Amino acid sequence: MSPQLAILLVAVFVSVALAVAATAALVFRWSAPEQREIRKLSHRGIDGILADVQLTERSAPWVKRFQQIVPKSPKEMSKLRRRLAVAGYRSVSAAVLYGASEVILPVVGAGVMLLLFGFSKWYLAVFGGFVGFMLPSFWLGRKTTQRQKQIRNGLPDALDLLIVCIEAGSGIDQALVKASDELDISYPALAEELRLITTEIRAGKPRLEAFKNFASRTKVDEVRSLVAMLVQTDRFGTSVALALRTHAESSRTKRRQNAEERAAKIGVKLVFPLVFCLFPSLYVAILGPAVVDYVRVFKPGISNAGK
Repeated sequence: MSPQLAILLVAVFVSVALAVAATAALVFRWSAPEQREIRKLSHRGIDGILADVQLTERSAPWVKRFQQIVPKSPKEMSKLRRRLAVAGYRSVSAAVLYGASEVILPVVGAGVMLLLFGFSKWYLAVFGGFVGFMLPSFWLGRKTTQRQKQIRNGLPDALDLLIVCIEAGSGIDQALVKASDELDISYPALAEELRLITTEIRAGKPRLEAFKNFASRTKVDEVRSLVAMLVQTDRFGTSVALALRTHAESSRTKRRQNAEERAAKIGVKLVFPLVFCLFPSLYVAILGPAVVDYVRVFKPGISNAGK
């Protein structure tokens, strides 16, 4: 290879590497949480932070066409809406999409099994339909668990912010607004719930009722205990900051204990990957040469030929 060709190849490699690195840096910078928050604030303004949370919703035209597949009973419909609200989906279109998925996915699963294995193995089609029917419920349960975990982890930080704001002279309503603004990047689910509390209070609901709705929406034990503590504080007239500080310390202790519990379980959870993934390759690397030598030495016909 000539020196000119080598220099050209190195230059092309360096140019491509720099272009890829610059593109990746731009993509990561554009998708960073702080950049998303800056773009959001620039579009709607500081005064429009609470505009995303609405107490009522105007259904889209396409939603009305597919409302036949959602439960007709008000009781069942409210139950479905409550399940979706716990996961963070409060719109009517979310309920319609969930109902459509429970109807379409079983048909798709059964059809795929019939196309792959034919009508002779109809039980596989039944199994595919059952999996398709249960898949939306599993997905909703996972989303609910993730949202509750985020709210549970962010509650001590939110309480600390509330304490700082209240001790600085702000009312609890202003403290909720400030805490929701500060937690929008780190804990967006909790920030959304705090904004919804503020919106309900501004709409005319009593503060304690708004907090009770917060506990019923999230279904998190720490939030329920917080609401019970706030109800007692309002009833007996004790210091809100002192009560929030005590609850924040207990919540932080519980979060640390949960982290220690998960860390203690790592040793048990690593047994299965070690047994099924690492140990077989280790046995092959250690015992493989010995097995090869054993086969070469004790292979039938070799000993007789040597004699």
